[in-house]
Amino acid sequence: MSEENIQDPVACGFLIYRGQPIREFLLMKHARRWDLPKGHVDPGETDLQCALRELREETGITADDIRVDADYVYESQYKVLGRRYGLGNRHVTKTTRFYLAELVRDVDLVITEHEGYQWFPWAPPHVIQKTAIDPLLAHVEEYFSDESNES
Repeated sequence: MSEENIQDPVACGFLIYRGQPIREFLLMKHARRWDLPKGHVDPGETDLQCALRELREETGITADDIRVDADYVYESQYKVLGRRYGLGNRHVTKTTRFYLAELVRDVDLVITEHEGYQWFPWAPPHVIQKTAIDPLLAHVEEYFSDESNES
């Protein structure tokens, strides 16, 4: 397959929160950073299917445990080295899409791909990871503010 036919990487995941109004949100602990449960879209899989699969694989949270906000999706793009995706040493555009969901029942998290997890208090503005997580959290805060202003 030629390089022209190779798609740039796409990853999808969830921002999971607890409480109405939002009280806290879930982050996964990597060796040197915090992240959200997410992963790359498999062939034949929709973005939402990918996000649900990754959530289940990384946390044990299933679709029955959450209420997905059908009106919310956050997309960001940034440059990464293509080597990680078998695309050589060129820089490629990675797209991430995050869905928003409320955890609607108590769940014992089963952590499989991370060192741990933490429920962070919802106390904007957040300063956790400036390139990926903080902009998402700011967008969610704006989304909830807009929703409450409409009611």
